[in-house]
Amino acid sequence: MTTNIGQALLESINNGLQGIIVFIPKFVAGTIILLIGIIIASILKQALIEIFKAANVEGLLKKYGVPEGKKELSWTNILAEIVRWFVVIVFLIPTTDIWGLPQVVTVLNTFLLYLPNVFVAAIIALIGFVVARLVHDIVLASSREISPETSHTIASAARWAISIFVILAVLNQLGVANDLVRILFTGFVAMIAIAGGIAFGLGGKNAAEDIVNEIRGKIK
Repeated sequence: MTTNIGQALLESINNGLQGIIVFIPKFVAGTIILLIGIIIASILKQALIEIFKAANVEGLLKKYGVPEGKKELSWTNILAEIVRWFVVIVFLIPTTDIWGLPQVVTVLNTFLLYLPNVFVAAIIALIGFVVARLVHDIVLASSREISPETSHTIASAARWAISIFVILAVLNQLGVANDLVRILFTGFVAMIAIAGGIAFGLGGKNAAEDIVNEIRGKIK
């Protein structure tokens, strides 16, 4: 009985040691691949940040009134960080495969396919905020003949309308509650159309009446 227990214990220790000996080369190889990926990702991130600085991206965005944040939350850092994580995950997939973690590989593949959506959503938000600011300035400049309060109201309404549209587009790109986003988008467009129709109808009532009276006069 004692011999059997000792033999089973020795076999268990031997199996464990053999497993460790077999896994160590895999662990070292996977770690090397991961470290290479982290180094390449960090270099690529820094290169993108330097390119954005050389192009004065943050200065241009500030000029167009794009919302600013802390240094870690700047648009330059956000885009560069997304690219960095994309590269890290690309190298992390073969690492976990070498380590023998198939479930982790599946999760990382899914996340890797989703990460470009985050990058595209960030680009949409960035361009959308710039366009919203440009439209605000154009509307404000073209409505100078109206009173300042009215022109500011119209320009702000145009900017907020585009900003809401951009937010809905970003949520749709991220796949967040697609059905709800579609419903909100449809309702938002319908609201603008109805509001525009009512405003045009009330504002152009007198003009329409003059046109009708002129046509009647010609007929008579």
